[in-house]
Amino acid sequence: MIFQSAFAIDEGNAHGNQNNFEPQKIVQLQIDGPVGPATSDYLTRNLDKAADLHVLFVLIRIDTPGGLDTSMREIIKKIIASPVPVVSFVAPSGARAASAGTYILYASHIAAMAPATNLGAATPVQLINPGQLGKDKPSGKETQDQQPNVIIDDPMAHKVINDAVAYIRGLAKMRGRNEQWAEKAVREAASLPSEEALIHHVIDILAANETDLIRQLDQRKINVLGQEVTLHTQHAVIEKIDPDWRSELLAVITNPNVAYILMLIGIYGLILEFYNPGSVVPGTVGAICLLLALFAFQVLPINYAGMALIIFGIALMIAEAFVPSIGVLGFGGVASFVIGSIILMDTDAPGFGINLGLVAGLALSSALFLILALGLLVKSRQVPVVSGREALIGETGQALEDFDVIGMVRVHSENWRARSERPIHKNEKVIVYDIDGLTLLVKPLQQPKQE
Repeated sequence: MIFQSAFAIDEGNAHGNQNNFEPQKIVQLQIDGPVGPATSDYLTRNLDKAADLHVLFVLIRIDTPGGLDTSMREIIKKIIASPVPVVSFVAPSGARAASAGTYILYASHIAAMAPATNLGAATPVQLINPGQLGKDKPSGKETQDQQPNVIIDDPMAHKVINDAVAYIRGLAKMRGRNEQWAEKAVREAASLPSEEALIHHVIDILAANETDLIRQLDQRKINVLGQEVTLHTQHAVIEKIDPDWRSELLAVITNPNVAYILMLIGIYGLILEFYNPGSVVPGTVGAICLLLALFAFQVLPINYAGMALIIFGIALMIAEAFVPSIGVLGFGGVASFVIGSIILMDTDAPGFGINLGLVAGLALSSALFLILALGLLVKSRQVPVVSGREALIGETGQALEDFDVIGMVRVHSENWRARSERPIHKNEKVIVYDIDGLTLLVKPLQQPKQE
């Protein structure tokens, strides 16, 4: 296997470094907050980097309420395939590894927790009715070791639960941890404090901090890709890798609230550009924002029916501005916009919902903008022009003198040089039919009668 030589080199280096008192490097990464695309990108890229650097091990410090299933599975795949040992540590005190964090903890080569931390509550939340969890089928007396039979009426929810149970049991079996409690964490959303997690063999180490954890890991043997590796941590040093600008940018735009706002800015920008072609700025800003939003939606669990309702609602509000319907189209547009916004995110994962206050505020401002502002813009185009060339054409004036070709006329209370193809008499009414530079082309208002 390709990785075996790397392990041999690492272990040899560890012994050599121990004799020469050269410090071994430990890379520390961080899961702080919901597990999403940005977290997945940050961890997977740096796990690859750690493998290239042949570090002693990777330490992942965890404090998360959970997150997206797809992002969690990407992280776990990378941990399982990593040629470098991965140690997950739930810290500091008061932190948690709930939901997706529990799976990541089970997948790691070493699972550790600080005092006063907890893990569990690993039930998938997208399709599960919380009232169904924990219900047991009446089956007589059950021993303490027997697993309860959970009633799940929804076949889809039943499939999701069984898939999650099989997944976490497989991780527990691979790492030699408590499979029964892992299943309980999924089926009953059970949780454990760190001290009980150690007693029930859910985790491997209870450590006060990173220094204590590194001390306890010294001389510990672990299995990495089928090969036993001994950790020598006596002279190890920690190098912390924080998220770079790419991860920070991804974290910002994949925030559902930010992605939602970017989508609306993009739509409004394109609407203004189409209404007033050539203005450039609205179209440019709108296109950039819309592309960023579409990228974010690509990696987020989006309900496309919700997106369609938002676009349909905006279309109805625009229609209200052009075709007033005593508020019917406007009200329908606002309702469609709000419903679509609420169901836009197809997940109940913590940290990946759209704030209802934001939805209400944007729905109101969208209605005002699209119905009132756009309506005023439409009406402004229908108002007669009152200045410039267009304002003079068709206007009537009075001749200030007699002239056959060139003379002076008074139009809009101003004296203008005028040219006519017919003789004009003083005080005769004339009409402007064109402009040549600063000369008005006029003709008599009343054509002479033909005999």
